[in-house]
Amino acid sequence: MTTAQLASPGRAPRAAGARAAHPTYLGVDTTIRSWLLTTDHKRIGILYLVSMLFALALGGFFAMAVRLEHLSPNPTVMSAMAYNRFFTLHGVIMVWLFLIPSIPSSFGNFLLPMMVGAKDVAFPRLNLLSWYLYMVGSAIVLVSMFIGGIDTGWTFYTPYSTYSPTAVPLALFGVFVIGFSTILTGLNFIVTTHTMRTKGLGWLRLPLFVWSIYATSIIQVLATPVLGMVLIFVVLDNGFSWGFFDAARGGDPVLYQHLFWFYSHPAVYIMVLPGMGVVSEVVTSFSRKNPFSYKAIAYSSIGIAFVGFLTWGHHMFVSGMSRFDAGAFGVLSMLVAVFSAIKVFNWTWTLKKGAIALKTPLLYIFAFLFLFVFGGMTGVAVASMSLDVHWHDTYFVVAHFHFIMVGGTLTAFVAGLHYWFPKITGKMYSERWGVLSAALVFAGFFATFFPQFLLGNAGMPRRYFNYPPEFQVLHLVSTVGSWVLALGMMTTLVYLLHALWWGPPAGPNPWGSRSFEWRTSSPPPPHNFTRTPSFEVDPYDYSRPMPEERT
Repeated sequence: MTTAQLASPGRAPRAAGARAAHPTYLGVDTTIRSWLLTTDHKRIGILYLVSMLFALALGGFFAMAVRLEHLSPNPTVMSAMAYNRFFTLHGVIMVWLFLIPSIPSSFGNFLLPMMVGAKDVAFPRLNLLSWYLYMVGSAIVLVSMFIGGIDTGWTFYTPYSTYSPTAVPLALFGVFVIGFSTILTGLNFIVTTHTMRTKGLGWLRLPLFVWSIYATSIIQVLATPVLGMVLIFVVLDNGFSWGFFDAARGGDPVLYQHLFWFYSHPAVYIMVLPGMGVVSEVVTSFSRKNPFSYKAIAYSSIGIAFVGFLTWGHHMFVSGMSRFDAGAFGVLSMLVAVFSAIKVFNWTWTLKKGAIALKTPLLYIFAFLFLFVFGGMTGVAVASMSLDVHWHDTYFVVAHFHFIMVGGTLTAFVAGLHYWFPKITGKMYSERWGVLSAALVFAGFFATFFPQFLLGNAGMPRRYFNYPPEFQVLHLVSTVGSWVLALGMMTTLVYLLHALWWGPPAGPNPWGSRSFEWRTSSPPPPHNFTRTPSFEVDPYDYSRPMPEERT
């Protein structure tokens, strides 16, 4: 790929031999050792991406097993103890090993330095250490599967987690280690954004994906230590009977809920905020328009990060809080919906009268918008105490969580994977197969989790091994939907792997995007740019031709 090809799509490349091709980050050194010891943020992003795709597949396997068990009201394929362990492992792997680090650690690592015109992140060695910590923590969690399993649910609620005979302390320690990986990643992104922007790149010219990652990093750095502290307390309770959360020893199990949700509700936005950044990039690229209001989208990211720290109590309406506290937490929770609505309206108005290109990434964004808005409205409902008491601990909460956290994060993640696949690999995938897989993923996801809203509203508790026969039809639809969803994800994996090896060359900028990461070759050179970039054209200015990097 020659640097002269960095002009807008459709421009003919220079004649062969006019300029020697620059090496890419993929071709500089291809040994395994070079990958395992790399400090190149792009390669570290790929290491995270591959690791988390494995976690997604493993978490999906446990989900499929749980849905298979619910084909009939009575025991189907496993015992009650196995069921408890399977749904716990599904939750732990999906939340801690995939959803929370998915977009920031993979796409954030790969793209953020390029988006600010830097050669790398501020602390390259810490960046590599963060991946090793993620791998060590993940390995510890997976080892716990084979030496007793875990059966507490992904929230590790006390007092049961302090008495469970399963390998809870080991799994908790694994999540604790992953937390350090999250903190280092967030710290790196904050310092990089503040100190390594190229000359002349002000805050209000940053790509919106950078704003989302920056806001997410603030949450990671401030909230994750609280999670680490509370998990260590549970380990001490379980292993040494210290009694922090044991009422019989003077402890308080409700204190655990406060500390856990003080982290875990902001963690909702660690999952979703980066996905919102992906939406902003894809919507502007495929409507070929500036964002309707750049400042509103950027500032609402910071608003979500701030208010997210004040809403943890709406998870605890049935724990005995006062009416005033419940009302305050309800109002603050609805304030988050205001910031989210600002983004949704801006994306919608950006699409209005745009030159829409219905490509695979944009189809996944449409799926995101539907799932996020639908799930968000149910979130506003469960933030009301009068409704939450009825739905608490039912399948309604399961459906709401999956529509927002899993549906929103997963569709944004897959949209980003398709959108930046040409940048990462230099190859293009089959658009026909991409459209088919997007339809399967959306249809399968909706069929899996919409029936669970109906189950929860009818009173079906979550995490139950058996259930009354009158719920079987809805469980059957949900299980079949999970098979369609799995088929869509497997189809995506197959054609992307095919494209990785046999896909046609993508060119430097196949989407005609104006964002800064597209102003270098695809794949990028080892240090992102062949010379210090000058981003004289705003990242969403479609009124001017795409600038090219000259050597």
